[in-house]
Amino acid sequence: MFTKEAIDNKINTIIADLKNSQNQDGSWSFCFEGGLMTDAFMIITLRSLNIESDHEEKLIKKLADRIFELQTSDGTWKAYPDEKSGNLSATVQAYCALLYSGFYSQEHPLLRKAEDFIKKNGGPNQTHFMTKWMLAVNGLYQWPSIFYIPMTFLLIPYAFPLNFYQLSTYARIHFIPMMIVANKKFTIKSKHTPNIEHLFVSSQNRAAESWDLTTYTRSQSNPLVNELNRLLKLPSYLHHLGYQRAQTYMLKRIEDDGTLYSYASSTFFMIYSLLSLGYTKQSPLIKNAIDGLKGLVNTDCNGLHLENSTSTVWDTALISSALQEVSRNETQVINKSITYLLSKQHIKKGDWKIHNPTIPPGGWGFSDNNTINPDNDDTSAALRALTHQAQLKEKSQKAWYKGVTYLLSMQNNDGGWAAFEKNTDFKLLTYIPLDNAKDAAIDPSTPDLTGRTLEFLGNYAGMTLKNPNIKAAVNWLLTNQEENGSWYGRWGVCYIYGTWAAITGLLAVGLPSSTPAIKKAISFLESVQLQNGGWGESCKSSEIKSYVSLEFSTPSQTSWALDALIMAKRAHSDSVIRGITHLLDQGSFSKDSKTYPTGIGLPGQFYITYHSYNYIFPLLTLSHFKRAIEKHPRSRAYQKDK
Repeated sequence: MFTKEAIDNKINTIIADLKNSQNQDGSWSFCFEGGLMTDAFMIITLRSLNIESDHEEKLIKKLADRIFELQTSDGTWKAYPDEKSGNLSATVQAYCALLYSGFYSQEHPLLRKAEDFIKKNGGPNQTHFMTKWMLAVNGLYQWPSIFYIPMTFLLIPYAFPLNFYQLSTYARIHFIPMMIVANKKFTIKSKHTPNIEHLFVSSQNRAAESWDLTTYTRSQSNPLVNELNRLLKLPSYLHHLGYQRAQTYMLKRIEDDGTLYSYASSTFFMIYSLLSLGYTKQSPLIKNAIDGLKGLVNTDCNGLHLENSTSTVWDTALISSALQEVSRNETQVINKSITYLLSKQHIKKGDWKIHNPTIPPGGWGFSDNNTINPDNDDTSAALRALTHQAQLKEKSQKAWYKGVTYLLSMQNNDGGWAAFEKNTDFKLLTYIPLDNAKDAAIDPSTPDLTGRTLEFLGNYAGMTLKNPNIKAAVNWLLTNQEENGSWYGRWGVCYIYGTWAAITGLLAVGLPSSTPAIKKAISFLESVQLQNGGWGESCKSSEIKSYVSLEFSTPSQTSWALDALIMAKRAHSDSVIRGITHLLDQGSFSKDSKTYPTGIGLPGQFYITYHSYNYIFPLLTLSHFKRAIEKHPRSRAYQKDK
């Protein structure tokens, strides 16, 4: 049990921490921690380009030390802490990066253990295709003798059912540079390039058979590959034109800081693709790209870490909105945050215009340096913050209407919302013979995006089931509920996240909490509550597409589950009382639970620890609980204040 004073004290402590961490420009820049891939790729890239100075040496040493510290006692690296055994791709990335760094040798006992693990699990040949690509471009892995993704794919008009813009925006921005390099079979070596021949199980499988599109063609079982092979038969001059189109596509999407689309991962791939196209290592484009990558290095990520992107806009929008829900007294803090958010509203059209050509820009992106790739989640988050504030109403009103118009226009034909673009759900593209194609090749409607958009439109824009767009979204959510009552969250871990988003969204637009679908969802959340009163879900859920519990609870997942229950009028239930008691007890959350990744980039490969989430979501949940209890008080909800 707990007291009202305990809740107030916790809320005030979080507010004070957030006030103290606000940047001068009004933003918040918490660490966006995404595993070791970016750190490893940075080391490999710097060494491959022979970029040498005291600054680079210090950076490489710090990155290498961080990677080494993440190694488990059995010599492996993992994609997430409770992964049953080591992650082969992560282990190969880390192993190669440490050798490239020059600060660790193959003879180190823990690297010997890593070597044994890699061999026992099939060697580099069994790694994720992005890892194989990185090894191949650096001369550590043999490009397949027959490998060609037709560049003519980029020339297909938008009007055709199968065209390049049916791929998701994050697939396009990574595939373009990867296609260029792979088709040219480009490699680069330096004096730092290690020898990893000993990692391959046998010489026969050193080439990547799984990359050979002829394997799929022979089977006649992959309709997409059959279509791509037709493109291979087009005249050679069209393929050359495809390379030009690919180069232009990249160059037009470089941000002012030199990064490609503000992502570190795509920027690494771009650097190698530019080299394959004839650019020199001293080219301004490549130098600027390296500087942009260095700008993504964050020293406040439990050490030094190269973020795949910043999460500044996302964090600022969520924090500003949360503070405004809880307290109207922080005028200066809130006004500064609103000024920052207004400066980050997009004014240029990006790729989203292909499927939504008539609407002017009005969305927000995820990161501080993102100007052309808005997403629907950040847009609704920023709009929540603008809706709350009053002091800058005249300045923000126009931005708010532009943002709402943009967000509404991004609704898919099926009624849901996707992450980045509209109607990019052409399922044929999931047959691309590469890992994670079903997760990344298309950008379909998802329950988490649809639920969070509905929550904004209902609670902040006053829209209800009477609106046909809202009704279509509600129908999509109800149709896509899982058998156990949950919803799958694509961008958060995972069923707890999706179920929270769906419940709060449905309730916000007027669906009663007594609706069978919501009651079923509430039963799911209560059924997975841990004995300590909290909630914790494993990243493994995203791999097997089925709920997997953690042995411990996390602050963000506990907050999501509680918030859904509170909004569904369960504030006085035993589940909520136990959960709030647990959430208030900081001693009940271990370091592991506070740092466990609860965001998803790429299932099985890239998970995210949002350092802001341990502040944002407990603050919102406690505020919502306090409001619900004060509105409908019952004697057993609080102990009497002493």
